[in-house]
Amino acid sequence: MPVVALIIIGAAAGFLATRLMRIEADIPTTMLVGIVGALVGGFILRALLAVMGWMSGFVGAVLGALLVLWVWQTYFQRR
Repeated sequence: MPVVALIIIGAAAGFLATRLMRIEADIPTTMLVGIVGALVGGFILRALLAVMGWMSGFVGAVLGALLVLWVWQTYFQRR
């Protein structure tokens, strides 16, 4: 999947991931988390993309965004 498509999917995935984890974040942060998550999830699930199509890319993007949010909350967010 091209990187541009991962970025577009990532913006939507970031929104969904922040809502699933009940995190209040501003729009740029949400988009950045989603894009990074989409890139991570997209590259990890590249084999699944070949088999299942674009929907697995969205699932991978959401999973990647959830992983990025978990790492961010666990290691970088100040409490």
